[in-house]
Amino acid sequence: MTQLPEIRLKRGKEESLLRFHPWVFSGAVASLPDGLEEGQLVRVLSSRGEVLGTGHWQIGSIAVRMLTFATPDLPDDFFANRLRQAWQMRYDLGLLRDDNTCVRLVHGEGDFLPGLVVDLYGPTAVMQAHSPGMHHQRAAIAAALTELPGIGSVYYKSDTTLPFKAGLDPVNGYLLGAESEAVATENGLRFNIDWLRGQKTGFFLDQRDNRALLERYAKGREVLNMFCYTGGFSVYAMRGGAKRVVSVDSSAKAIALTRANIELNFPDDPRHEAVAEDAFKYLADMPDGAFDLIVLDPPAFAKHRGALKNGLLGYRKLNARAFEKIRPGGILFTFSCSQVVSKDAFRAAVFTAAAQSGRKVRILHQLTQGADHPVSIYHPEGEYLKGLVLQVE
Repeated sequence: MTQLPEIRLKRGKEESLLRFHPWVFSGAVASLPDGLEEGQLVRVLSSRGEVLGTGHWQIGSIAVRMLTFATPDLPDDFFANRLRQAWQMRYDLGLLRDDNTCVRLVHGEGDFLPGLVVDLYGPTAVMQAHSPGMHHQRAAIAAALTELPGIGSVYYKSDTTLPFKAGLDPVNGYLLGAESEAVATENGLRFNIDWLRGQKTGFFLDQRDNRALLERYAKGREVLNMFCYTGGFSVYAMRGGAKRVVSVDSSAKAIALTRANIELNFPDDPRHEAVAEDAFKYLADMPDGAFDLIVLDPPAFAKHRGALKNGLLGYRKLNARAFEKIRPGGILFTFSCSQVVSKDAFRAAVFTAAAQSGRKVRILHQLTQGADHPVSIYHPEGEYLKGLVLQVE
């Protein structure tokens, strides 16, 4: 086996790796070998020369994403084994079922494959690389995926996830197999999935459990689903017996997809209305008390730490408007998917908005992503989705 290039850390910087945190930050690196290329496998050593593990090197604040700890080399069947373990976990949790054919198979660090995301939609696996190292391994990963039960094709989609400074060609397209039916089932509901042109891999699988919870609250209520995208919350509200459902998104394409998903499950049902309009404007213009169940699931208001202050202001403003408008006794589902926004910071923003409205508010549920988006206990940064279910008197 070829000797891997070695990266040596500064004194004391090995502590996080000894606690199995999967990132080596650039400031921890003491020396690099000449000619190192982005995405290359490297062996990471302590300042004393002890082997700490193996990972993918890249330029940026995160210098190495660790794949193994303590071992000096990567086994030939590394990706195949990790993918089998990920599949088995979802199977054991009961997520791979006939009435649930869409699931996240690989959630980066949570599945000990940092830099890799794989979502399953029926027989198609949609793969995204978030690091040059995983981009270079895409063919081997795709081959290993098709060895898993039920997977017949692999679509690679990394144009928006690879570091732009790496200068890599994302080469979006099918690595293995041909295009299959783009309809998947989630908890018995059907959804059109556009992994070719849609956001992320085509659907936000992390909200599955939260959509199911909303279904329990929807009966007889008038529901407003803001930032609806594919209309997931709207479809569940319809099945839950909502009296009326209004889906709002600034994107005309999202509204078209929402309408298609409603029609797929509830053809010609007059309870649903879709509106292409800015969410803040819609909330400002709508009458007080028009809805008694509101969903706020916006895109990330803060995608990096430099945007954190403005992002928190955005969450505060959005929730304050909802508190002002919701009918007495109403239920508010509110979320943040910004990784840099902590649970405490998000709750503080919502608390400030509630206090500003002057209304009595109680927390009924505290929400996060589903079990197919696991969080490594050594990598708390993986818990990116925060949610609250609130009753507003």
